[in-house]
Amino acid sequence: MEITFRWYGDDDPVPLQYIRQIPSVTGVVSALYDVPVGEQWPREKLAALQSKVESAGLRLSVIESIPVHEDIKLGRPGRDELIDNYCASVRNMGSLGIGILCYNFMPVFDWTRTQLARLNDDGSTSLAYDHGELAGIDPAEESLELPGWAAGYGRKEQSAHIAAFRGMDEEALWRNLEYFLKRVVPVAEGAGVRMGIHPDDPPWPIFGLPRIIKDERDLDRLVAAVDSPSNGITFCTGSLGPNAEFGIEGALEKYCAAGRVPFVHCRNIRRTGERAFIETAHPTEQGDVDMFAVMKTLVRAGFSGALRPDHGRMIWGETGRPGYGLYDRALGAMYLAGLREALQKELNPAARKRER
Repeated sequence: MEITFRWYGDDDPVPLQYIRQIPSVTGVVSALYDVPVGEQWPREKLAALQSKVESAGLRLSVIESIPVHEDIKLGRPGRDELIDNYCASVRNMGSLGIGILCYNFMPVFDWTRTQLARLNDDGSTSLAYDHGELAGIDPAEESLELPGWAAGYGRKEQSAHIAAFRGMDEEALWRNLEYFLKRVVPVAEGAGVRMGIHPDDPPWPIFGLPRIIKDERDLDRLVAAVDSPSNGITFCTGSLGPNAEFGIEGALEKYCAAGRVPFVHCRNIRRTGERAFIETAHPTEQGDVDMFAVMKTLVRAGFSGALRPDHGRMIWGETGRPGYGLYDRALGAMYLAGLREALQKELNPAARKRER
């Protein structure tokens, strides 16, 4: 398995040279942030991004994400052209040897938190979510500063999309996802790209909009939609963890055995109430996700994909992009690397020796 690190391009406060200095991190997870949603990602721009990453001594291992246009999710006329553009972008990825694509199918916005800097007892700050704080808020009417909103949409367009999705049930959204997958997954397989859908974050409906990648039943339906190793899951422990009924290790073992996990997000959370949680440091003792068990499952499965430390606290006075500071994610990377080394030596010493 390869340990990677998210990088938001030249505007990221964390430069590539700092990422290169984190021991055991060899890959970068990034994207093109200046291409309008729905347009093709030019091969030359992807190649330039790849070259920049490689010049820092790293590898562009994962694209996260090529956004899925809302008209595709809504099943509107014109979606076929948008899907053609998506397929072209995937082919361009594959032609450069970039083999993993993380994407999501969440309506209008992706990950959502109600606090971006919740103060912890030790003075650090964390991302946090409390469903009760969203009560009475209508994002179609109010201007909100929530993370994860699609920056490519204007306010009026965003409100129109929200209104359209409120007229759609989960089954209709499923049909549109399956239509998308049946068109794109064969292209991805031919291009040597493994797609991994990111679970809904948090894993329940928000603002009255349908959300369909929330639990194991949903993930089972997803992998059954197209029988291909290119139709997989970005297994995010922090997105699935808020659901106390979700069995993280068992599900991870099942989907790894089926060859459907190209990418893993390792994030720890602590549940603080009904549909409420705070993000913590990565070690098992800090939250409700048994990160040791997660890594043990991956090592036992012979996982050969990419993983990254996901969402860190802000510590040591650092400021920057919420959830994506350097210090706590670097600590997380080293923690995961330590678990990997210990488990590989304990469970498969012969394989470990061959890696040297």
